[in-house]
Amino acid sequence: MNASVSTDLAIPRQSLTLAVADKLRDQIIRGEIAEGVQLRQDAIATQFRVSRIPVREALRQLEAEGLITIVPNRGAIVPVLSPEDVEELFTIRALLEPELLKLSIPHLTQGDFQQAEGVLKEFETELEMEEHMSKWGQLNWQFHSILYSRANRPRFLSIIRNVDNNGERYTRLQLYLTHGATRANEEHRQLFDLCRNRDVTAACKLLRQHIQHAGLSLKQALVDRRKL
Repeated sequence: MNASVSTDLAIPRQSLTLAVADKLRDQIIRGEIAEGVQLRQDAIATQFRVSRIPVREALRQLEAEGLITIVPNRGAIVPVLSPEDVEELFTIRALLEPELLKLSIPHLTQGDFQQAEGVLKEFETELEMEEHMSKWGQLNWQFHSILYSRANRPRFLSIIRNVDNNGERYTRLQLYLTHGATRANEEHRQLFDLCRNRDVTAACKLLRQHIQHAGLSLKQALVDRRKL
């Protein structure tokens, strides 16, 4: 099975490798390139009107991020995550993200809270429309990353972002399969209020529980779905 890459205009030449990686990453996360799909360098190069060199480098970058796997004699594949893989991703998040939030909360500004609330309102609106499901994971990350932004730990945040990239398509799936929008909205609102009130302990506890519940509910949903 080969990926059908969208036929946008040619990528500007400011940094071809990064631009190709950004395009492919976005398509994988949004589910436009599905799990199990083979990414052919020649097809991608043709669609993006670039040589195979930046495509090859972009695929190596995405492999380092864990979004694809390069398999001998098959090339680049978007991996299928098992329920156990999903549980592991969410366990990693539950361990790392509260630590970053703990460092960030004391330094969050009123501007940060205004920005986070704006994203949260948009997220709440988008969750009401299943046809906008492609935006759910992106908005979820935007909300959380604003709350983590004042930790001043760029490498830490980069690691979490890579983990989140792997799980973003599953964040959307979790909300969809488990009908988890109402609980997600409630917990995001509670988390926002706790951060704004500088209640570090309660905010970190809620965040850990929020991530753990999402992981466990998605794992069970995947198990049930793959029995069909």
